[in-house]
Amino acid sequence: MAGALLTTYRTVIRLCGGPLLPALSFLGRLPTAMCQLGTLLLVARTSGSLATAGLVGGALAAGQTVAGPVVGRLADRLGQRPVVLAAALLNACAVAALVVAALGRAPTVPLAALGAAAGASVPQVGPLARTRTVALARRAGAGERTVSAALSLEGTLDEVSFVLGPALVGVAATVAHPAAALLLASVLLAGCASGFALHPTAKAVAPRRAPARTGAAHAGGAGEPYRRRGTVHGLRASAALQGAMFGACQAGITALTEELGAPGQSGLVYAAMGVMSAVAGIAMASVPVSVGLPLRRRVATGAALVLALPLLVVHSLWGLYVVVVVLGSAYAPHLITLFALTERAVPPSRLGESMAFMTSGIIGGQALALTAAGPLAEDSGPAAAFALAVGAAAAACLLALTSRPDTEPPSPAADTGTDTGTDADADTDADADTAVDADTVAVADAVADAVADADTAAGAARAGEAVPDGTAGKAPAAGSAGRALPDGAGARRVPPDS
Repeated sequence: MAGALLTTYRTVIRLCGGPLLPALSFLGRLPTAMCQLGTLLLVARTSGSLATAGLVGGALAAGQTVAGPVVGRLADRLGQRPVVLAAALLNACAVAALVVAALGRAPTVPLAALGAAAGASVPQVGPLARTRTVALARRAGAGERTVSAALSLEGTLDEVSFVLGPALVGVAATVAHPAAALLLASVLLAGCASGFALHPTAKAVAPRRAPARTGAAHAGGAGEPYRRRGTVHGLRASAALQGAMFGACQAGITALTEELGAPGQSGLVYAAMGVMSAVAGIAMASVPVSVGLPLRRRVATGAALVLALPLLVVHSLWGLYVVVVVLGSAYAPHLITLFALTERAVPPSRLGESMAFMTSGIIGGQALALTAAGPLAEDSGPAAAFALAVGAAAAACLLALTSRPDTEPPSPAADTGTDTGTDADADTDADADTAVDADTVAVADAVADAVADADTAAGAARAGEAVPDGTAGKAPAAGSAGRALPDGAGARRVPPDS
């Protein structure tokens, strides 16, 4: 089994063009894991106020939660390369400005504004790396085992980054100063996120328009929509509940280690849970394709609920280590499955946005739960915070048991990157198939539409180009350019791995 697992991951690395892309995406997402704790430590030390530090840290998380889907939307519409490059530069500048302001003991409001700017400008390397890796696998005709392995690899990189990031901050804060950790994060982001943007594989997710769907593109035949809004909203709610588990567990672990007189152990306990989660994520690629995604989701949420119950009665440090390490084995499988279901529930032209929505849900859920669980733990003890984690696990399990998500993989025809006519036609088709509120993407659409207008003007100069019959399902508008679909693209399916 280990040999087959290694072979599967080698296939994923080969699809990425070698190990450079995963390495760049890992280092590019590491600063995100460093900035939250680094900001808290820096502002707490320079201002002398934990309340101020919490406010600035909350502003950073809020900025990332709200703006993440907009960044993903822009990447879908304009391409990952320009969006990630611009965001990386803005984020590096915002983090550096936050450091300078904190060291200069700026007032709380400017610090919070800079924190929000730093969060809003995060380049979303993690979600966009998922989008790119899945696109590479789909375009190569890879089967579901390879796609699952790609998502497992990305989930593992996330887990490792959120274990290693705070550890780096702790070392830098001990050896030098929290400001050194944040400056290191800004340098890493500017270099590695830019490298991720400039990697040749960015062409795999170049801007494209969703092709018009016919009855053959529906999961259950004519008249039954292939993608449902309820599915997408349910997956995002599950991601937020998973984030709530993280936040409540973090508060409970911190409170219990302080109660046991070992506050320095809290980070190590949380890291141990992350390491186990990463190991479980790597092993997910060995799950047979015959075990469907809905079943995986139910098993993962059920396991999380059962394994979280001992948190309510744990009273020793070693008992805490054992409980949280075992609990960590359910976290990555749940998240990996949620991302896999999301990949099947949205059109490829909106995948980056949807992946960013999922990540924002996790971050938002974690921040809200941490805010609520902290006072609970302070007033009623660690068990109260852990009870919140158990409640979130129960809600996620109930949601998994009652949902009926789409499980049919997208056909290659939906990912050919073919222009299908005017921008208005493409946008209407995509909006009918995705679950994104117009208010959330208005900022991204405004920027993207400006580029689309330029494309239309350029297309007018190419009005003499031939448009293959049936490309858009109707005669194209004057001045639009069409490109032919590959032969048989409308009927070809992704073959399963043998």
